[in-house]
Amino acid sequence: MTTQNAITWPERYLPGTGDNFVSNEVVVAGLSAADIGFPQGGGPVLTDGIHFSFGTFGFSPLDAHVVEFQAPAEDTPGRLSWTARQEGTPEERLDVLHAWLVEDLPGGRVRVLTQETQIGRPAAALATERPNPMLNGHQAWLDGLIGAAAE
Repeated sequence: MTTQNAITWPERYLPGTGDNFVSNEVVVAGLSAADIGFPQGGGPVLTDGIHFSFGTFGFSPLDAHVVEFQAPAEDTPGRLSWTARQEGTPEERLDVLHAWLVEDLPGGRVRVLTQETQIGRPAAALATERPNPMLNGHQAWLDGLIGAAAE
């Protein structure tokens, strides 16, 4: 398990209180999503253990499975993560874990963090593209979710 330090912000620059704030994280060794389906039924709300499929970044629909789901509660962040896989030859195989963290912060603010680790040759090829489609795609996804939630 890894512990990450937080930035200490002067009151004037506190994230979420200014005119613009962005947080992009990339941890190297290593979505707008489309074609979402629920082959075993259920959905569209993700819950613990549910299976679903989706296409993203040009990959064929990936089989996905929610492996962690914790609704937010007082002093407890919400957590959601899923694994997704694409089978095939070594050149096609892909294994992904995508995680979300949603937590309340003082001053009526909410922190939404999403991170993804991909394993496989397609992931290695994607990591060399510039601009980085995964980094930019996840930021666009976050912007869209925040915009929809603010409406």
